[in-house]
Amino acid sequence: MEAELKSLRIDRSRKRSDGPSRWATVWILTGIGILLLLGAGRFAFGIINRATDVDVMRVRAATAGDPARSGDVILNATGYVVTAHKIELAAKVVGKVAWIGVEKADHVQQGQELVRLEDEEYKAQVLQATGNLTNLQAQLDQLLHGSRPEEIAKAKADVENARVAEINAKVTLDRTRPLVEQGVMTKQNLDDAQAKYDSALAQRSSLERSYDLIKLGPRQEQIDAARGMVEQAKGQLAYSQLQLDNTVIRAPVTGTILERNVEKGEFVTTGFVGDKGAKGYVVSMADLNDLKVELDINQNDFAKLGPRQRGVVTTDAFPDRHYEGYIDEVSPEANRQKATVQVKVKIAKPDVYLRPEMNASVAFIAEAKKTGEAEKPSIVIPTSAVREGGVFVVSNGRAVRRPVKAGSTGPQGVRIDEGLIGGEDLIVSPPADLKDGDRVKPK
Repeated sequence: MEAELKSLRIDRSRKRSDGPSRWATVWILTGIGILLLLGAGRFAFGIINRATDVDVMRVRAATAGDPARSGDVILNATGYVVTAHKIELAAKVVGKVAWIGVEKADHVQQGQELVRLEDEEYKAQVLQATGNLTNLQAQLDQLLHGSRPEEIAKAKADVENARVAEINAKVTLDRTRPLVEQGVMTKQNLDDAQAKYDSALAQRSSLERSYDLIKLGPRQEQIDAARGMVEQAKGQLAYSQLQLDNTVIRAPVTGTILERNVEKGEFVTTGFVGDKGAKGYVVSMADLNDLKVELDINQNDFAKLGPRQRGVVTTDAFPDRHYEGYIDEVSPEANRQKATVQVKVKIAKPDVYLRPEMNASVAFIAEAKKTGEAEKPSIVIPTSAVREGGVFVVSNGRAVRRPVKAGSTGPQGVRIDEGLIGGEDLIVSPPADLKDGDRVKPK
């Protein structure tokens, strides 16, 4: 029994060694709990007071010269941006493409070389026409100058020789005739002498006529005929030279290359050919500083528009850019199937952002009424910024609600008549749960 009681004795040295370790664990756990509570509180505070990210834009008050200002929108129409004049450059001669000097979208000046065709054949035709003209011109000059003095002197000498021969033949005839009558010579001798005389007489007369013609020079009809042949040769040379010049295709106006239709070595013709054959035109170009918007206006709305009606042009690609325009062309006939009238609006000051065939919208603006009072500045904001008759602006990092009076709505947005003066930082699309005084942060 005594031995068992001794075995139940408490080991006091072990108790002293385990005590401090247990308290340290308690303190560490307590500290960790406090830190977790502080972190959770800070996180909750951040969630409660977190600034909302919003899209912000600066409100702009349109000036008197702003295309987006003044007047109510009386009609909205959609269409396409087109060039006023699109030019497809075709060759006047046939041949293979020897050189191409432009690419698509290149800006070219009037008279600039764009494409050259092979020209060896046309150069040969020019040389041939030049030689023919030189020959005919020499013949005309010969006729115009008349006979040379040496030619006249020779003709005169020939006449004198013929006259001497005639005299000799006459003397011979006179001697032969009495001898024949006396029977000394035969009748044949007389006939020979007579024939010789007649021949000499005719020879002299012919040479005298030739001498007179040489002195007179060529006939006027010959000169006219030669002159006509020279003019014909000049025309042939001019045509050959024109054909040679047409092997170089130049830009007729200053503009931009829209399309390049040929490659080096391809055959170009002057007629219509399919896509797989010879090409009918080499490049297409247009002046991109002369753009219009082509619209189909419903006949029921056509009466709302007047001559040179002013409008504001926007595009789907760049909706924030506005261009002033006016009606420049109205089709003389309506489209029966569509019940529309085609109208073209000229863009006053196009820029590099506009491209042909872009989708475009035109808001036709009524002319502002003239009053004695100064006209208020026009403010147009996105429609999404207006909510329940008010808008939110950013002030000192917080959203401030401003009641506004909205006017007409167009493709560029809604016009604000009261509530904004310009220069405010407007929240474009305020969140549904945004309230006055909430903290906000511009994106």
